[in-house]
Amino acid sequence: MDNRSLADLSWDAFDEHRQPRPAENDFDRVVERAISRRGFLGGALAFGSGAAVFGTGLIGATARAQAQTAGFKFDPIGIATDADVHVPAGYRWKTLVRWGDPLFSQAKDAYSPETGVPVAMSDKVFGENTDGMETFEHDGHILLAINSEYVNPKINLPAVSDGMPQNADEVTLLKNMQGVTVLEIAPGETAYDVVLDSPYNRRITHDTPMTMDGPAAGSALVKTNADPDGMSPRGTMNNCGSGKTLWGTYLTCEENFNGYFGATGAFEETEGFIRYGIGGEGRYAYEKFDARFDLSKEPNEPNRHGWVTEIDPTDPQSTPVKHTALGRFKHENAEMVQAADGRVVVYMGDDERGEFIYRFVSNGIYAPGGATAGLLSEGTLYVARFNDDMTGEWLALTPETTGMPIEDILVFARLAGSKVGATTMDRPEWIAAHPGKPEAYCALTNNSKRGDDKMPVNAANPRPTNEYGQIVRWRPMGGDHGADRFEWDLYVMAGNPTVYDNAYGGSDNITEGNMFNSPDGMAFSSDGMLWIQTDGEDSNEGDFAGQGNNQMLVGNPETGEIARFLTAPKGAEVTGLTWTPDGKVAFVGIQHPGGAWPDGTGKPRSAVIAVWREDGAPIG
Repeated sequence: MDNRSLADLSWDAFDEHRQPRPAENDFDRVVERAISRRGFLGGALAFGSGAAVFGTGLIGATARAQAQTAGFKFDPIGIATDADVHVPAGYRWKTLVRWGDPLFSQAKDAYSPETGVPVAMSDKVFGENTDGMETFEHDGHILLAINSEYVNPKINLPAVSDGMPQNADEVTLLKNMQGVTVLEIAPGETAYDVVLDSPYNRRITHDTPMTMDGPAAGSALVKTNADPDGMSPRGTMNNCGSGKTLWGTYLTCEENFNGYFGATGAFEETEGFIRYGIGGEGRYAYEKFDARFDLSKEPNEPNRHGWVTEIDPTDPQSTPVKHTALGRFKHENAEMVQAADGRVVVYMGDDERGEFIYRFVSNGIYAPGGATAGLLSEGTLYVARFNDDMTGEWLALTPETTGMPIEDILVFARLAGSKVGATTMDRPEWIAAHPGKPEAYCALTNNSKRGDDKMPVNAANPRPTNEYGQIVRWRPMGGDHGADRFEWDLYVMAGNPTVYDNAYGGSDNITEGNMFNSPDGMAFSSDGMLWIQTDGEDSNEGDFAGQGNNQMLVGNPETGEIARFLTAPKGAEVTGLTWTPDGKVAFVGIQHPGGAWPDGTGKPRSAVIAVWREDGAPIG
């Protein structure tokens, strides 16, 4: 039993504490059966050369020893186990913005290495634990929209609080450190700097007024005492991954929202609460000081979170919109593409063990410069089913297919997905769509629980546990993201070839020189390269010996080759990636670092760093 404070648990561990899941998921069994059908150890589980190809018997040692540099614009780097960031020769990096850095002059001296940020300034500085981000150009200005996923109370609160808020002001402090930051950047002496007092600079927190649209907006499920119309939720929370619309707005994705709610009195533990991991004690004790988060007083408040929220970074006065048509679950990111007929398609993963991959398809058609009203509020939500023969289909979630009213389908999308027989997955993380051809990739970060009771390894079951993670890829039939069927394969199965000489060593595109675990964030650069970020085990011991700190790698979708580009400080996750419009500077998120990074003294501070080539050439 884990006796740590709830605030000290990882979000995955928090979910297991709240609602343990089955040790094996449908996709595990689908892969095993596909391997048996296709002869994984005697052929390939792939529809192209750039995929996880295994040789006969053991994975070839020669392939493992070869350096993989073809097609990459850098020399791959080795692992690191220290407390700093490392990039290839010929590249440089610097900190762009850290937790506590001012967005406005009045907060210029707000941050203290000893005490952090006072509550009065907490919504005027950059937020904590950076995550997804996107770049926008507007009237000659370059803007970044950046998520702040969660807080570390023992770091962010005064020491006397002992790691948990003791009053309403401290709850407000934590609320203000999360959400979204919109900020302007401009060229500086090196790379870019934040523009202090820019009219575009903005913080969006757990208390920011919002609105809702789509079929669930205004329904009884989202009405509260404070909002009897069910149209005016407050705040966006646990903002994980992101997305960018075709018309140039920001999509922020609400992930582990369940952890913010608790109860000071009796409440009804409904099927929806159980499936979404909503229970009687919140992670940060909000419910003790704010009735909005108290299930015994506002049982519908959790239904107003867990959505994809659209923000216009170019208009500081705009009201964010929660799009209920895209479904409520633990959203990782929202990858928008376009169907052949012009409809908008959004791919989404539900980041919890045993949950699903979703797709939204609009009713209306998008044309550049045309009207966008209704494109994210009117359409159909689908959920994925993966078949043994390496095909799959998108199953529509409608009243006819589920027997549920449409508002129930959207608010309880997980229950609807189960009703139609969707494939449960190993924590679907970021989804990235190739910019040059119709295919999409999803990181299945890991399934730590399956490793508790490993099944025997044999030809039909070469890897019954998924402790290293893998990336699944699909191609829609006819090259149309609007098609209801697709083919799938595995782009990579992560592993450790220095410890294992079987499937746990990974696919043939994993070598001693590029091995990693727990793929999480992913994004394509304009040149069609897949950038892979990790959030996994960095002990550098046992099954993870030789893998070092978390890292960012680059994958070639055509050849399957993967090379390490960046390593993070010890204890940190690499998450969030975007580029300047000219592709010459990349911005990378470093979340929950250990030690005193990046300042060298005082508190650890999550940050966004800028990375660029010394010769000024594009990086992505």
